[in-house]
Amino acid sequence: MSAYDPDNIFAKILRGEIPSQTIYEDDDVLAIMDVMPQAEGHALVIPKAPSRNLLDADAGGFGALFSAVQRVAKAAQTAFEADGVTIQQFNEAAGGQSVFHLHVHVIPRHMGVPLRPHTGAMADQALLAEHAERYRRALA
Repeated sequence: MSAYDPDNIFAKILRGEIPSQTIYEDDDVLAIMDVMPQAEGHALVIPKAPSRNLLDADAGGFGALFSAVQRVAKAAQTAFEADGVTIQQFNEAAGGQSVFHLHVHVIPRHMGVPLRPHTGAMADQALLAEHAERYRRALA
């Protein structure tokens, strides 16, 4: 496994070098809208501690990370009137990981609606801002 790269896009977002649509933030995690969503309301929960993925992360941070994942998932179900929520976490390229900073996908799901393919096309920023606001209202 390669070493952690402090210049990955999520590290840059955490340092405020790249803008994002923030849903939730505390001392340990940042939750943002995925800019290449596979469904309406696709979010990411990112721990602030640097780690490449689950395999090299300090397990002591998992409680804070997954507590935030649960909180965002409940908000996703409310904000997007979802029938369910898919939680995904990928490790290394062979496991589907494309950004090498630990992160968890939270994807609101509706019966009979398949996930969109991950094409690399970025979503409209105004739409992502509106979705982030829906999350923030659900979290309030």
